[in-house]
Amino acid sequence: MKDPRISIRALILSSTVLLPTAPALAADPAAPTFKPEELEQIVAPIALYPDSLLAQVFMASTYPLEIVEAARWSKEHPDVKGDAVSKEMEKQTWDPSVKSLTAFPDVLTMMNEKLDWTQKLGDAFLAQQKDVMDAVQRLRTKAKAEGNLKSSKEQTVKTEAAPAGSSTTTTIIIEPADPQVVYVPTYNPTVVYGVWPYAAYPPYYYYPPYYAPGAAFFSFSIGVAVGASLWGGCNWGHSDIDINVNNYNKFNNTNINRNDINNGKWQHNADHRKGVQYRDANTQQKFGKGTNRQAEQSREQFRGRADEGRQQIAREGAGNQRDLSGNPIGSQTRDHTAGNAGDRDVGGQTRDRTSSMDRGGSNRSRSPDAFSGMNSGSSTRAASSRGMSSRGGGTSRGGARRR
Repeated sequence: MKDPRISIRALILSSTVLLPTAPALAADPAAPTFKPEELEQIVAPIALYPDSLLAQVFMASTYPLEIVEAARWSKEHPDVKGDAVSKEMEKQTWDPSVKSLTAFPDVLTMMNEKLDWTQKLGDAFLAQQKDVMDAVQRLRTKAKAEGNLKSSKEQTVKTEAAPAGSSTTTTIIIEPADPQVVYVPTYNPTVVYGVWPYAAYPPYYYYPPYYAPGAAFFSFSIGVAVGASLWGGCNWGHSDIDINVNNYNKFNNTNINRNDINNGKWQHNADHRKGVQYRDANTQQKFGKGTNRQAEQSREQFRGRADEGRQQIAREGAGNQRDLSGNPIGSQTRDHTAGNAGDRDVGGQTRDRTSSMDRGGSNRSRSPDAFSGMNSGSSTRAASSRGMSSRGGGTSRGGARRR
């Protein structure tokens, strides 16, 4: 049996333009929390990102459909770079965290191509934010112990005492060596963290197109001049996302959007979820009510059309199927001869029309199978003839011999 929860890929395939019209099925009330080893599997490809970029990825992953749209835009506009990106983003309606990642096309490409992973990361971050950030720290600790995480000309690695309740004794902070230039690391998780201990949860990983696997287990992309495009940061002491208000306002060319930021802290905006269902009932209850009414109405209309379509197929049979808008699929010609199962209109009301199926004096009940009895015309006529013979009537109506 298929998972009743709608998949993000199904949402994208169902509508390439009006994405919010995709159906959002009920959240799974029994969805289990992610286990520590599963969280490490999920964050493995990004745990060694600089904190500012990691924060943007966390936020943006909660809006997977907008990630798809942004990745498409980035692919179609490869020559738009630097400050020009910020100006172009003013025209878009995506969440600011998604807009900011257009400065990192390789990261957007990864999140788009590994969309199932992106959705899982977003689900985990919304439901278990502290656990996700603790998983990042555990992996950084492993990479550092293996000698694979250290300061360089691209980044600065610092260690601080971990706050109470953390799953590690230290907090490892990764910052760009130059605050205005960010290098995105590419690495093999099965090597950089040492021997991977969870056979049932092998780490996710991604290599950009220009990267040759095996050439180096840890490398950096070309530096990206970020300007104000990175405005988030990891507040490890409180396991949440800090917002650099000045950079946020500069990048978005606007005042603070209170739906996204509250006292310098990031908050998820359900409007940008665009109909993608939350993984579990608790997260749905926390954020789902914030979905805009227009998207809810679109989903209700979609469900109504789907229900109508299924009922129409059951009434008329596969030979007279209609699409969700009520339009016939294939030939629109109906056979109105006796025994036809299509004697109902789209609304399901019986047509007031006498047909040969009624001439035997009986009312035929509808079979659950729309095709049942459609090939038994000769036996029906024979039974009718025998009935009339027993009553002494050997001719049909109008004096014509029944054939």
